[in-house]
Amino acid sequence: MTQMNWLVSYPEIVLLVATCVIALVDLTVTDPKRRLTFWLTQASLAVVALMHAMALRAGLGAEAAASSVYGMQGLVVSDPMGHLLALSAVLAVMLTIAYAGPYVASRDLLKGEFFTLALFSLLGISVMISANNFLVIYVGLELMSLSLYALVALRRDHAVSTEAAMKYFVLGALASGFLLYGMSMLYGATGSLDLPEVFNAIQAGLQSGQMNTTVLTFGVVFLVAGLGFKLGVVPFHMWVPDVYQGAPTAVTLMIAGAPKLAAFAVTIRVLVEGLTALAGDWQEMLIVLAVLSLVVGNLAAIVQNNLKRLLAYSAIGQLGFMLLGLTPTVIGSNTLSAANGYSSAMFYMVTYVLTTLGTFGLVMYLSRAGFESEEVADLAGLGKRSPWLAGVMTIFMFSLAGVPPMVGFYAKFAVLQALVTTNVTGYIVLAIVAVLLSLIAAYYYLRIVKVMYFDEAPAGTPAVEARGGVGALLACNGAAALVLGLLPDGLMALCRDVVVRALAG
Repeated sequence: MTQMNWLVSYPEIVLLVATCVIALVDLTVTDPKRRLTFWLTQASLAVVALMHAMALRAGLGAEAAASSVYGMQGLVVSDPMGHLLALSAVLAVMLTIAYAGPYVASRDLLKGEFFTLALFSLLGISVMISANNFLVIYVGLELMSLSLYALVALRRDHAVSTEAAMKYFVLGALASGFLLYGMSMLYGATGSLDLPEVFNAIQAGLQSGQMNTTVLTFGVVFLVAGLGFKLGVVPFHMWVPDVYQGAPTAVTLMIAGAPKLAAFAVTIRVLVEGLTALAGDWQEMLIVLAVLSLVVGNLAAIVQNNLKRLLAYSAIGQLGFMLLGLTPTVIGSNTLSAANGYSSAMFYMVTYVLTTLGTFGLVMYLSRAGFESEEVADLAGLGKRSPWLAGVMTIFMFSLAGVPPMVGFYAKFAVLQALVTTNVTGYIVLAIVAVLLSLIAAYYYLRIVKVMYFDEAPAGTPAVEARGGVGALLACNGAAALVLGLLPDGLMALCRDVVVRALAG
């Protein structure tokens, strides 16, 4: 691990150079619609996506033990799991920017800063996904977070957005402090910040009985707290509803999409690749966070009338369900169920982001200048005003609710299967609790469908504006949620393969 091996970080280097070029080129753009900046951004993202796809294919073609390549003196790692998550994040940002175009243009937010900050946040996400060292994780986290804080506050003349940005910034700084403190305690106990060396030091220390387990446990607690904030799970969820509601919808989607993939990647890198020996501790914490998130998220969402706030509480419940997949993995010293649990959680996260992109994209599609389609009541009569849009929204709501044959059903089924196949009573009880709480969640998703098809639109409600390109993307997004539900095996097998290779590396 003493070689620099710049090839490992080529996608990130290309993304950084492209972002700087776009920021400079935008200074010369006089077109109010910023077509040049938009297409340069999308072209750059397409190149980065292609690089990750090629690296993913090459990694899957190699032997499992040789599919992980280290660079920057071991600070970063290139493996199939990282490339799959990074590819998903790049595609998520591409879709977000495409959906956001008409929305930001009608609100005087179509500026170069929107594109460059989005790209810098993606760069931070990519660094987090490929990190193999605690400090690299922190650098990527801060780059992503600071870009998102600025995006939330981009609408400077809007008091609600400014308030949301302040809340996000203050609580984000608190979460960063938790992570740093946890990292410092693990460094004090192991003498290293590199994840493989931390893993080896903990294994050796526990076997010899010379490791200070109290310091390790406290370090894990602070790390899980910081990760819980970035995922937005209870009791670290207090920022999610306010930021989702207060931020411009385009920025809300930027927060709700790709950053979740980065938080998932860091969770795997830190807890699984670095702290497997302490799985007994962090699994119990994740179980508590998961159950609390399912309870609070689903119950609070029932009473929400603001659509963005409802989807925020929905996200809390959804991510709580995802965390359940990370818990039935190391049982005693047995890791036979590990790949099954981690791959089911990864499949859940990727498909949840896919569905979230379409949901918020549709909310932006229904918005127009001077009108934010943020209330559940704003969807009334959509089945008559725009049947195809109502159909797409129904697909997304059914997927989030876990109704077959949508992809959300198979994602939930995969997590439940990972819990039940352990044959451990506690995990079977967890599966039953998750199913019961998902039934509660189905109420508020089906309520949205009911409003679209059975409630009458208020008099004078204008027709939905046609936006050909964005409408076609929404249709493709909805079709993907349906097709992946009908044919989930390919993506599920891919998630399992990359997870196995990551654990072998």
